This record gives sequence, structure tokens and C-alpha cells, in this order.
Amino acid sequence: MEIIKVVLSLALAYLLGAIPSAYIFGRIKGIDIRDVGDRNVGAFNAFRHLGLGWGLATLAADISKGALAILAAKVLGAGELVVFVAGIAAVIGHNWTVFLRFRGGRGLAVVIGVLLALLPREMLIAAAVGITALVITRSSVWLGVALFAPLVLLGWLFNEPLALLVYSVVLPCLSGITHWLTMRNLPPEAQREALLFWVADKGSHKGKGTDQTR
Repeated sequence: MEIIKVVLSLALAYLLGAIPSAYIFGRIKGIDIRDVGDRNVGAFNAFRHLGLGWGLATLAADISKGALAILAAKVLGAGELVVFVAGIAAVIGHNWTVFLRFRGGRGLAVVIGVLLALLPREMLIAAAVGITALVITRSSVWLGVALFAPLVLLGWLFNEPLALLVYSVVLPCLSGITHWLTMRNLPPEAQREALLFWVADKGSHKGKGTDQTR
């Protein structure tokens, strides 16, 4: 029975993470998100090329995938270690989704969802810092740094278990590694875009698969 819980928890977490939200919303709008900008199947590329509404929808869906993976594992009665691995499985599912031939996003929003489910107080405080950094710098890198760097200190202040503090450091590293892996082979212009945050103007894409960048 314990093995079944483990398998179900991890399989469900991977499949939840693998739902390609940005790709689905892009197709609804007539754009293949894999052919525009930095080709990333994630929220930042959705904001840049699908617009504010679809970007917010993608962000909410991706955060929900991470949170649901944790909640599902807990509902199934999985132990702490399995819950932690389920969070990793959700990020892996997003970054290497079986539904798009293992080509996905970078996992930042899914990591946020996982940690939000595990450290809700700390993540809400860190979110205020991260959003401030994003507004000032317009940089996805500084967003990640400002969002995740304070978590260990916040977790310590709230007397969170050591295992959870370590996990809050390790999990964002998976998103960072994926960011580096997916960027290194991109053209210079796409690499620059991958580091920036902006929202597409209405009508900036005239047709399906069009690559128009600022």
C-alpha cells in the first residue's frame, strides 16, 4: 500500500506539472509559444507574447500545478520525503513535459506553487520582496533572487523544520539549472529577452507562430 501511495503521488505530481499551460493558452490565441521569443513554455514568455490576461492565466495555472502536486501527495497520505520529491516531480514535469516531447518551461512559477503550499507565510512575505525587485529591475533573474533568497531566514524566524529550510534552497536551484540549460543555445537576442520581463501590446502578434519581439 505504501508503494502505491508513493507511485501515485509522484506520477500525479509529474502529470500535473506537465500540463503545458502556456502552450494551451497560446494555441487558444493562435500562437505557438514554442516559436516566439525565447521559445520558453512558461509564464514570462506568455506575458511577453500573449499579453497580460493570458500571462496572468498562465502564471496562476503554473503556480496551481505546484501547489496541487503537494496537496495531492498529502491527501494520499505520503510521508514528508515523498511530498518533497512530489514537488520536484512537478517541476520536472513542467520543465520536461511528456505532452510536448519533453520540451517545457523553466519551472519558476511551479517552484513558487510548491513552496507556497509548504511555506505559505514565508512565501507571501517573500513575494512582496520579489514583486518589488521585478518592478524595479524588470529582470526574471532578480525576481528569483529576491523571491527565494529570504526564504531560509524567514523559515528560521518562523521555526520551520530544518528539512524544509534545506528544501527551500534546493528546489529553486532546479529552476536555475533549467534556466541555464535552456538559454545557452539560444541566439543572443533571445537570451537577452529571457532575462527581461515585459507585457505584449495588444495586437503585437498578427498570426500564429509569428515571432515579433521588442
